Amino acid sequence: MSSTPSPPLLRRVPPEVWVGLAWCVAAGYPAVRLGGDASQHPGAAAHGGWAFTLADTVVAFAGAALVRRLPVLSVVLLLIAAFTETDGWAGGAQVPPGALLAVDVALCLITATRPRRTSRAAFTLVMALLVAHIGMVHGNTVGIFTGTHIGSADGAALLALVAWLVGRSGRQNREHAAALGARAAEEAVTAERLRIAREMHDTVAHSLGIVALQAGAARRVIDRRPERAKQALGEIEAAGRDTLAALRRMLVALREADGEASAPVPQGLADLDRLAGATTAAGVRVEVRRRGEPGPLPPEVDLAAFRIVQESVTNVVRHADTDACVVAVDHRTAGELSVEVTDRGRGLGPVRGAGGGFGLAGLRERVALLRGEFEAGPLPGGGFRVAARLPVPVAVSVPGSSGSSAGEVGA
Repeated sequence: MSSTPSPPLLRRVPPEVWVGLAWCVAAGYPAVRLGGDASQHPGAAAHGGWAFTLADTVVAFAGAALVRRLPVLSVVLLLIAAFTETDGWAGGAQVPPGALLAVDVALCLITATRPRRTSRAAFTLVMALLVAHIGMVHGNTVGIFTGTHIGSADGAALLALVAWLVGRSGRQNREHAAALGARAAEEAVTAERLRIAREMHDTVAHSLGIVALQAGAARRVIDRRPERAKQALGEIEAAGRDTLAALRRMLVALREADGEASAPVPQGLADLDRLAGATTAAGVRVEVRRRGEPGPLPPEVDLAAFRIVQESVTNVVRHADTDACVVAVDHRTAGELSVEVTDRGRGLGPVRGAGGGFGLAGLRERVALLRGEFEAGPLPGGGFRVAARLPVPVAVSVPGSSGSSAGEVGA
């Protein structure tokens, strides 16, 4: 049983931890770099040394703990701790960009993971406070527009903007990945539905054609030849049982994904003689010609070849108005399996063509999925031909001999 892989190590770290680490770096780096002399750096504590820094750290950690539950309140607490730690409330001191590292990390994480309304509220709060702080600095407005260099407070505002843009980009990437995953899942569901519909059609259509043919024959001879009607009813019963068995195998295959049952044995060319016998008993003689030496086939190729024959024979029974058809299976070409079904009937050619139903369209799609070639159309001298060439991996193909063998299931 497969398990979900663990996310990368960095993604396993909670957002609260990232914000807390950012605060520790912002609060501890100036003091460590200056050897404990906080007065030499504007980002260090200005009111009471380590005791004051410890109190700000408690407030900052409280904000970090709320970053997922109450993101806006978390940003408020982090701003209070940062501005108090750097004396940013005073009129003449500018808050350095590094002092707001925890605020920027929290803003980035909130923007990347929370709804847009929440991220915009947090960003507006941070920017409004920084703009107000810039305006409080004596003799200075926004340094970007008035000075020859960018002030510390201006840099803090720019860094907050960058953090918000990075978080916004991360959220967009996540939403895009989620949209692609949803689309892929939807396409997979659609493909599975088409596969089931194709299997249902291929399984049921042939048997119902046989049942309809035998029922019509039984109705015509029930008074004059009751033994023949009895035989036809027996064929109807056998066809019904085969259809039920096929449907049961399909249901087992659908349940297999949930572990309810083991995999069924799929149909393939090994069932070709049984198919020919049932159709012949219904009144349409099927001659099976095998050329070359049969070798092992991939299950999907084996099933596709059988479905091509089954659908084609079903169309002969229903539309060709003939009493015979020929099925040719050719194994002589290495790496390829050829299947051909022909008849000389005078039935409704267009009905069996591209515009007449879903059977041939489903076969064409099935062959295309296997990267094979498919042809279907009327013959010049009358009748109809369905042919397909299916690639077989060389690893499983067995080159056939040049000779041919023919087997026939006659009436």
